[in-house]
Amino acid sequence: MKQSDAEMIVGQMEKAREKLAAARSLARDEHHDDAISRAYYAMFHSASAALLSLGITVDSHGALKAMFGLHLVKTGEIGSEFGKSLSRLKDDRENGDYDIFTDFGADDAQRAIGEAEGFVAEMKRYLSATKGIAFPP
Repeated sequence: MKQSDAEMIVGQMEKAREKLAAARSLARDEHHDDAISRAYYAMFHSASAALLSLGITVDSHGALKAMFGLHLVKTGEIGSEFGKSLSRLKDDRENGDYDIFTDFGADDAQRAIGEAEGFVAEMKRYLSATKGIAFPP
């Protein structure tokens, strides 16, 4: 059964919520690289939801970043700080996931989680304002 776009948007936002919870748990357990990765994925899923609300789907992280910038940041719908944050956390996630030696610490993980929380909240605001979709607090 094919899901409606509205169901997919809500599902993406629920996935973002789950990834944020995982990031917080990983940070508490001092798994900094993985906390940053999960924080990025919270941003990825919520950005995917915002793009889907415009009828846009993507097949890669690079495409997500590009389409988010083109269709949401450059249009002024979303502040440029959110595009920069998405790009930075994408790079941090790749470093943490693929590099053998990283120097991410607790402060880095907390910064990533804070940025992801703000990003997800902004996507909720955008989706609520433009599509009338309500999300639980």
